[in-house]
Amino acid sequence: MHRSCPGYVDEPFASLVADYPGVEAYSPADFRVEWGPVFHRGRLDGSARVLVIGQDPAAHEAISRRILVGEAGQRVQGLLARLGLTHSYVMLNVYLYSVFGQAAGYRHVKDPEIVEYRHRWLDAVLLDPEVSPNVTAVIALGTLAKRAFGVWEGSSPERAARAATLHLAAVRHPTYAEGSARASGQPLEDTTAAQLADWSGHLPALGAAVVPEVTPNLRPYGETWTEQDLVAIPEQDLPAGSPSWWRAVDSWAVREGPDAQEKRASIRVTVPKGARSWPTL
Repeated sequence: MHRSCPGYVDEPFASLVADYPGVEAYSPADFRVEWGPVFHRGRLDGSARVLVIGQDPAAHEAISRRILVGEAGQRVQGLLARLGLTHSYVMLNVYLYSVFGQAAGYRHVKDPEIVEYRHRWLDAVLLDPEVSPNVTAVIALGTLAKRAFGVWEGSSPERAARAATLHLAAVRHPTYAEGSARASGQPLEDTTAAQLADWSGHLPALGAAVVPEVTPNLRPYGETWTEQDLVAIPEQDLPAGSPSWWRAVDSWAVREGPDAQEKRASIRVTVPKGARSWPTL
């Protein structure tokens, strides 16, 4: 029997996805609104024990319609596995749409219409008594996620009171190492080691804050990523009928084109070699 994400059939999520903001809130100059909004990944049924806040969807997410599915998602899945979590989590993003240029992310993190809608999702996951009772920790991936949670926390006494009951782990974004190396000129091995040291430093407190599903393994990361640090996305996190290679560690979606306009308009999807089951001549 295959398992899948049932989607947004129950309230308050049915109303949330029926009333999502478009170009009136997300400027097409700064966001790839043409690929549509991507809302979440994980449990919306009250079983989530951790909320993960990411930044914005990328190419893999635009195709699969769930967030944190690509390499960044595989790294986060590995972090959750260390905490003993295999499926009891929910993930939201700061933005519904992919940022077009990283500077745009910082310009719009406090835009009223974007904030108001994001707060409705955070309220649903953290304040709704049918959805939120088991969430004891928030993992904020990067500066924008930490800021977004802080804006929510500071916006009302009820939200502040709930935030006080949660352990906040503001970790470096899962692709921090690559971005930092490009921006600073530092060797990738150095920025990777720094990122993994940061994640390792958060493990003890997260382990104490979260009730695991299976035996956790809170051993620190090494100085570079290993195969064991990247974990495939569970089948039940994606829409029904999603091919198994959408969940695999191998990259399968990339933006490409001869210029910026065509690259923005095009995502090339390729079945990984290991998933090609058809006979060859």
